Amino acid sequence: MILSFADCEIDLDRRELSCAKRPVHIEPQVFDLLVYLIANRERVVSKDEILDAVWNGRIVSEATVSSRINSARQAINDSGQAQALIRTIPRRGFRFVGAIEVRGDTAAPQEAARSGPVDRIAGGQHVGFCITEDRVRLAWATIGGGEVLVKTANWLNHVEYDWQSPVWAPTFARLGAGRRLIRYDQRGTGLSDWEVENLSFAAFVRDLETVVAAAELTRFALFGISQGASVAIAFAARHPERVSKLVLHGGYALGRNKRETTVDREQAAAYLTLIRHGWGYRNSAFMQAFSSLYLPGGTPEQIKWFSDLQRATTSPENAIRIRNTCDDIDVSDLLPKVQAPTLVTHSRYDSVVPFDHGRMIASSIAGARFVGLDSSNHVILPQEPAWERFTGEIGQFLAQSQG
Repeated sequence: MILSFADCEIDLDRRELSCAKRPVHIEPQVFDLLVYLIANRERVVSKDEILDAVWNGRIVSEATVSSRINSARQAINDSGQAQALIRTIPRRGFRFVGAIEVRGDTAAPQEAARSGPVDRIAGGQHVGFCITEDRVRLAWATIGGGEVLVKTANWLNHVEYDWQSPVWAPTFARLGAGRRLIRYDQRGTGLSDWEVENLSFAAFVRDLETVVAAAELTRFALFGISQGASVAIAFAARHPERVSKLVLHGGYALGRNKRETTVDREQAAAYLTLIRHGWGYRNSAFMQAFSSLYLPGGTPEQIKWFSDLQRATTSPENAIRIRNTCDDIDVSDLLPKVQAPTLVTHSRYDSVVPFDHGRMIASSIAGARFVGLDSSNHVILPQEPAWERFTGEIGQFLAQSQG
């Protein structure tokens, strides 16, 4: 069944929300709440009824219900005073007042909303879910066959959205050719659970371990970009028997708060200020500035996609928490413990992670090969000459025999 309203659609079978033909991340409880309001749109739904229907009678505060209502409104662009879709009825509850078009099976929407997230095929890739030890649900995607390449999560990912992106999709297609490519959304982002207590670096490493276990992998190549390079380093040092080869791009061993320079600390504070005041707003100066910093050579389409990715991938609160965690990363003592053959690539004019950080990583891992790329982009883009060398070096490195 498809429920259409305003510029949004809800696919009940896939438990997906899209607005303006773009996927929108929505927490499972918020999804269930939204569908329940739509299914009962002919009347006002009280907070007590919502608690029974969505939380199955579990004890939660009224503030939690209000928070989920606000999240539902934000997901469908109904925030502000207008309340054109979800209306608050003072002292009584809430009512969905938007016009609905229903397509497909006319079974009760609230019954479809009860079913948990299931594995599905999206854009040719298989998207599934796994659960961490601290009960966080992670989304992971796999496509292709052959030798396995696992890409760690970085700032920021969405396993479905990235697969359509003019920034990421060409690189994933090239690196996944003839291989089984596995990607995932770390906790707090993408299709994974957003509302989590622990967003520490140790938790990010455990997320990777959880995905590896879910995919039933024994030995594989590991690829990390930016913050994901630090996660890959930590995993490779901890599990040398699992990692056959290690590829790192645009990585750093020390976060900004660990670099002990005034400039780095000021930059860290500036990022947090911009996130607090601009995250989640369409066409905000922050979104444009942040995206242009990462992709100074990007096309208008790529900058827009990268900006929209940030908005669709996580909340402002999570963005701040993740940013703080990244700024406190320190895996410098783990570099000498990496045993896997390693390729390190880095853009020479990268303003997000300076070139020297890549060179430091390569010089601290025994036998690592270092390749400097003539680019100013933190994420190498398919239209620039450096992209062919970037993907070519990685492909050649992964194809080499270890004999």
